[in-house]
Amino acid sequence: MNNKPYLIAEIAQAHDGSLGILHSYIDAVAKTGVQAIKFQMHIAEAESSIHEPFRVKFSKEDATRYDYWKRMEFSLEQWKGIKAHCDEVGLDFICSPFSNKAVDWLEEIGIHTYKIGSGEVNNLLLLEKVTQTGKPMIISSGMSSFAELDQTVQFLKGKNAPFSILQCTTAYPTKPEQYGLNVISELKNRYDVPIGFSDHSAKIATGIAAVALGAEILEFHAVFNRDMFGPDAIASLTLEETKQLAEAINEIHLAQKHPIDKNSNTDFKELKSIFEKSLAINKDLPKGYTITFGDLESKKPNGFGISAKDFKNVIGRKLANNKTKWDFLNEEDLE
Repeated sequence: MNNKPYLIAEIAQAHDGSLGILHSYIDAVAKTGVQAIKFQMHIAEAESSIHEPFRVKFSKEDATRYDYWKRMEFSLEQWKGIKAHCDEVGLDFICSPFSNKAVDWLEEIGIHTYKIGSGEVNNLLLLEKVTQTGKPMIISSGMSSFAELDQTVQFLKGKNAPFSILQCTTAYPTKPEQYGLNVISELKNRYDVPIGFSDHSAKIATGIAAVALGAEILEFHAVFNRDMFGPDAIASLTLEETKQLAEAINEIHLAQKHPIDKNSNTDFKELKSIFEKSLAINKDLPKGYTITFGDLESKKPNGFGISAKDFKNVIGRKLANNKTKWDFLNEEDLE
């Protein structure tokens, strides 16, 4: 893995419709060491209807899911300000569109990369719209079988669209038995495109494991505090955890770039002379005594007696002279 894993902190609905809180997230995420920040662009009238049910009935102020999406909206001009703020602090602006109208807005704003949510993978109308932009897209596979993914991948490759896929489990929070870390390598082998991991576990260890197993992209929800209001807070990392994760991922990447040659141990020559041991005897023994296993001990450092690894060559041989307890045992001490 030559390129550093691409880390995306997703804010999603953690701003709860507050533009001020959203901008405070941009400043906070910029201090964590991730490369990108991700939002969701909801335009209620274009993507939903009053018939859409709540996934989790969490809101005490929204009578319907449509009302909630309406409250999550920002104007086009506000989105332009959000994008400008991301540019100022050096974060790539990534966003999930949930309507073709949102794609039009994102093109006007100047999006870096499109994120396709798990529920939109089979929405070929939306995918067609995004492919027309020529921008790269990241696809979450959370609710898709391989058969469904095959169709989407075939569609995108037929359009020569640049895309990557994230292993994802649509469960908030995700339990260890639901992570599906094995799917990372399966996706790599099946599709030959960049593969990553979208995490909803709210644990640093999950992202570390995913990168160690080959994930090139890591996306996770970030929140100021997991007790905050919203559907995703319980499945998010805190900003401090995000910083710890970014540091850990950088260290793992450095390790992956420097594979160890286990055929060579020349770097440990000096340490081996200190830590490895020489044979000694554990009692006073007279000349002519036949050495047994029970007479032997190993003592530091190496090189002051016969190597401890060669103890079998000593057993059964006779002493050529008297030896005192704890003396090193050398070849000249044996007949």
